[in-house]
Amino acid sequence: MKRAYQIRRTIAAAVIVVVASIVLYSNPDVWQPAAPASVQTGANPSGQAADALKILAVKGRAPKTGYARAQFGDGWRKKNGCDTRNIILQRDLQDASSNDKCQVTAGTLNDPYTGKTIEFVRGASSSDDVQIDHVVALSDAWQKGAQQLSRERRENLANDPLELLAVDGPANQQKSDGDAATWLPSNKAFRCQYVARQIAVKKKYSLWVTQAEKDAMTRILSSCSGQALPRG
Repeated sequence: MKRAYQIRRTIAAAVIVVVASIVLYSNPDVWQPAAPASVQTGANPSGQAADALKILAVKGRAPKTGYARAQFGDGWRKKNGCDTRNIILQRDLQDASSNDKCQVTAGTLNDPYTGKTIEFVRGASSSDDVQIDHVVALSDAWQKGAQQLSRERRENLANDPLELLAVDGPANQQKSDGDAATWLPSNKAFRCQYVARQIAVKKKYSLWVTQAEKDAMTRILSSCSGQALPRG
């Protein structure tokens, strides 16, 4: 009697194994391991931005040793009496007004990073409401190839309109020196343009990306295949 019971248990266990195997192999998604995040997207985006990303060098970060803002010039350059900050404010603000010193005193910013509308007024306590962001943070650039550029080339980078955007001050502070792998604008509608601008800057100044950064950029561009590169 005991032997017959053991036989029945063995047969039942075998049946369970067979049924489980059939279920698993007929539903491969159940048993196959998840692909890495960069592969799960199944993305192979096309367009100028994606094509440019594919040819950027991929390396690790170089040490931050020796970095200082002064490596990229002593503040904003001036052109025809106007400094770069005010030139960008004039470009990015709507209905911008300026004084006789070429300082933008007021205007409206449709902030690309947050999607907010900001009424800018120049003043000791209000000017920082709108800041000029280096889209590729200068310390990030320093660790990804800018150390190898001449000082003049680094100054060009820091003052290049392609590299600069007028944005919400707190969002700019939150970004700090983050790259696309660690920070993206909260305004998701702008992320494709943001990443494309970073790629354009890195391409122009021969800077590289990390693998994590490239993966993040690829994921973003997968949602906007055909994304163009911005012009300088």
